[in-house]
Order: sequence, then C-alpha cells, then structure tokens
Amino acid sequence: MAAPSEDDYDEFSFLEDIAQEWGLTRPEALRVARRDVVLGPDQSLSSIVWGEGPPAIAFLHGGGQNAHTWDAVLLALARPAVAIDLPGHGRSSWRPDKDYSPWKNAEAIEVALPILAPRAKAVVGMSLGGATNIRLAATRPDLVKKAVIVDVTPQVGDAVKEMTRAERGAVALVSGPSTYATFEAMAEAAIASSPNRSPAAVRRGVRHNAKRLANGHWGWRYDLFGDEKGGRTTSDFTPLWEDVSRITVPVMLVLGGDSKFVSDGHVSEMRRRLPQLRVEIVPGAGHSVQSDKPLDLARVIESFVFDDSGGPGD
Repeated sequence: MAAPSEDDYDEFSFLEDIAQEWGLTRPEALRVARRDVVLGPDQSLSSIVWGEGPPAIAFLHGGGQNAHTWDAVLLALARPAVAIDLPGHGRSSWRPDKDYSPWKNAEAIEVALPILAPRAKAVVGMSLGGATNIRLAATRPDLVKKAVIVDVTPQVGDAVKEMTRAERGAVALVSGPSTYATFEAMAEAAIASSPNRSPAAVRRGVRHNAKRLANGHWGWRYDLFGDEKGGRTTSDFTPLWEDVSRITVPVMLVLGGDSKFVSDGHVSEMRRRLPQLRVEIVPGAGHSVQSDKPLDLARVIESFVFDDSGGPGD
C-alpha cells in the first residue's frame, strides 16, 4: 500500500479485500452507507448502515476503535445492520468534557438507536462498547432486546492493571503517542501490537482510524489522549455490576480464548448476577474477537440472536 493521502481515501474500498481474506462473498443487497444522528448543538453520532432493510442488529466498538472494526463480522452475517461510532471515535463528535464513559456513551446511543435501528433484535458491544451495552441493557430493555457482551465485565480495570503491555495488545496504543510523523510509523506500531492479525488487515484498520493533520503528521480519530478535564474516559467501571444485576433481557458473554481481560472470577460473578447467562469462548482470539476470529464470532452471534432454538453455551 502506497503512502495514503486524505484525498484518495474511500472508507468502503477495503470491503472486497476483507471478503477475499475471509473467503466471503458480499451480497448485492448488502450495501453500505454513512448515516449521522444529531445529538445536540455541535454533537452528532456517526454510523455505518449495512443493507437496505431495517437493521436487525446494532454494533458498538471498543475504546480506540471505530465502526469498521465490525466489517468482517457484518460481511459474514450478511444481514441489515448498523455499526455505530461511539462518541469521541471514528466520525462521531468529540465531547468538550472528554467523558467517554459507558454512562455518557449510553445516553448518546439511546438517542440514536430509535432512529437507526428501532427494530433491532440485539445490540452487540465489545470492550468499552460492551460496558456501554451493559448500561443500555439495564436501563433500556426496549432498545436492547438481547445483549451480546464481547470480552469485558465491569471488573475489566483490575485485569488491565495486572497485564503487561504485550498482553494488552492494540489497547496499549491508547497509552502511546497520539500522533506520528508518517502513516507508516503509525501502521508499524499497530502491527507490532496485533500478533493475531495479518499486517494487511491491521493497515486497513489503521487507515480507518487515522487522519492527516494540518502539519502533515498523522493522528488517531479517537479522543482518548491528554487531560480528561474531569471526565471519566478511563473511569472505574465497577458500578456497572449493579446494572448487570438489573438486566432482564437475554445476555451472551463472548470471550477471546487468548485474552486476559476477563478472568474466571469475573465470569463467575456475571453468572451469579445473571443465572441464565450464555458464555461462549472463541479459541485463538485475543481481546478484539471481531478482528481475530470474525467468522467464529459471527456464528455465535447468529446462533444467539437469530436462532431461538440455540441453547446456552458453557
């Protein structure tokens, strides 16, 4: 890939490459387009809408990611869907207070979901998006009819504190430089942090998540660097345990088999609070299950959300 410029970037141009990488075909009806929802003065939420019918499922990405992290999963599912850029990520607005906590994220998503996916059968959230989904499922079961939580619990902060930089993988980039002199330097940093993915796939992801700055350097599209100004960007998520206990809709917890973000004890606590919890482990996947093993993740989502005969996993 040649050194990219902002002018030649078509965010949907990589879909054929992704389909080829994973042995998928893209149905003619599975068209993609941007759609934004206004949240208030100078605040909007951006999303990618897949397919021509009403979205059957909605997706929320993790911290430092964007809606394109779900591209391979959505190609595999081949259903009308919507993938949302969380506040401060992708093409959604940055918040003046820099509060990108699950609580504030949920406030934004509950405005957008009735507009983007009023008939969705489920909401899938990974990491920060999964924590946001816990809050949404507890407070807005009318919007989250089934919840898929990918590789996160309210205790995730304790796990992160005990992990090495290598174990955190691409998540560690959030604590690294916010800008790079060249796109190549940015891509190489991400490739080094993503051992479970091909370099070509990582480069595509970085291109979606990067923007050229006025000085010619490259910066991330997410707003997770610098002074939090009183916000809760990296706040303690443990109060969400009370929300877990309040959830009445079906929930599936999906774990990366190689990830250390969720311990056995955290799973046990989830089961204690949600006795009907379905747990699925995806072997060979790290924290970003959707990037490492998208076809396996798509299969368990299909079973849980659309196959009512599917029983609990173990």
